[in-house]
Amino acid sequence: MDQKDHLKLLEARLRRGAIGRRQFMRGALATGIGLTAAGSLADRADAATPKKGGMLTAGLGHGATTDTLDPGRFEAGFLIPLAFGMHGYLTEIDANSAVQPSLAESWEASDGASVWTFTLREGLEFHNGQPVTAEDVIASINYHRGEGSNSAAAPLVSDVAEITAEGPRTVVFKLSGGNADFPAVLSDYHFPILPAVDGGIDWKAGIGTGPYRLDSFKPGVSAELSRFENHWNDQVGHVDQWRLLALLDTNARMTAAASGDVDLVDKVDLKTANLMARKPGVTLHSVAGTQHYTFPMLTNIAPFDDNNVRQALKWAMNREEMVEKVLFGYGAVGNDHPIGPNQRFYNDQMEQKTFDPDKAKFYLDKAGISDLSVPLTTSDAAFPGAVDACLLIQNSAAKCGITVDVERAPNDGYWSDVWQKRPWCASYMAGRPVEDLMFSLAYKSGVSWNESFWSNEAFDALLVAARAELDETKRREMYFEMQEIVANQGGVAIPMFASYVFATADSVGTPEAFASNLDLDGSRFMERWWKAD
Repeated sequence: MDQKDHLKLLEARLRRGAIGRRQFMRGALATGIGLTAAGSLADRADAATPKKGGMLTAGLGHGATTDTLDPGRFEAGFLIPLAFGMHGYLTEIDANSAVQPSLAESWEASDGASVWTFTLREGLEFHNGQPVTAEDVIASINYHRGEGSNSAAAPLVSDVAEITAEGPRTVVFKLSGGNADFPAVLSDYHFPILPAVDGGIDWKAGIGTGPYRLDSFKPGVSAELSRFENHWNDQVGHVDQWRLLALLDTNARMTAAASGDVDLVDKVDLKTANLMARKPGVTLHSVAGTQHYTFPMLTNIAPFDDNNVRQALKWAMNREEMVEKVLFGYGAVGNDHPIGPNQRFYNDQMEQKTFDPDKAKFYLDKAGISDLSVPLTTSDAAFPGAVDACLLIQNSAAKCGITVDVERAPNDGYWSDVWQKRPWCASYMAGRPVEDLMFSLAYKSGVSWNESFWSNEAFDALLVAARAELDETKRREMYFEMQEIVANQGGVAIPMFASYVFATADSVGTPEAFASNLDLDGSRFMERWWKAD
């Protein structure tokens, strides 16, 4: 082992508490580095070591008065970190986008990945002291199944044919077909394990198995949580108390971060990100992930029921300009499908759409339209810079002979009054670490998060086939084809992938690596971050 690797090992052991500072210094000096350098490394490791205690406040750029503790209706932004803080899940996604055990200590597949057996950890406990059993798991997942379910996650468990218990700690899922990604499916934030009550679950009580108890919840306003001392994993949940604030207004959120009224914020205003980075006491973080900004067109409403119109608008967008002027470089150009370049089955062979007035006019001619005028509704609630993005679309479309009327809606109520209501609007998706999850949640026919109400039989058939295919080469070909279909026939324009840009005060300790599957360290900051000295 060379000097560099030996020092890394010593740092890791010091952060875990396996050795003390004195032992670290002796080991570091033995590698041949100087006393000052060894001290600096010890200080860095000490700063990266989680500490227990204190209170932190997060300012989040999402939240609505319609927010609910109903796991079937959890939505992005405010509710995801709240869910991960107060609830436990069978599996979780780590900082490397890999599936890891959580409430389930292990699992195994059989019968071509159509049968999955999960074993729960011993001694799991709900916040009310009740033990966690296989029956709780069955009731929790069944809540999202069946014809009567209104859960947004119902598509993810639609292939679950039967769930049975084999003793108090073993749960067997029998699927209608193979699903190579099933453990990843159960990590989705819609699937917390709640106490079974009268054949169902009582989500209104706010009882979970997570590292934090829910003390108060005011939809669209705030939530307060305190550490659950009997949580099974003492390596997470370092802060005594967390307070989450819904700060939809970008200026208010940035002001709260700059003034120290909150300890961390998401959705940093990219226009002023560089200024935020230079502010003493504040650290700016940028993480490239699966988040993408979308412009869904309702395919059941004219003129968006004509794919030629949708294609014309996609070619009328200047994507490079949007990345430069809206994302300020904190992102990358998108190609009208939701799979990012860092994912397993990303199609890097597709033609990249660019701003092309000739192609836009070609598709308008195919639609038989010579003078297209369409409304585009937007708000800062959609994503930071959404209004500016829509104005850029308006300007580039005008060069293609298309009139885009930008309509600005209030932040409050945007997701209930505009999204999936207005014919064309600005939106965003956090993305998912697994391709099947993203496509199943938002592109399969009839699912509640299908932003454009798009339906395609060929796509739906491929989705089912790819899920069950265990040959990686064949799966890749299927997902490549699905990306082609979504990009060139779908109802959603996706011009850019946006990095997660968030800010933390010196009062916040963070790990060296952040998860990239969701904002704010996979939305698990309450578990993984701590109160710094």
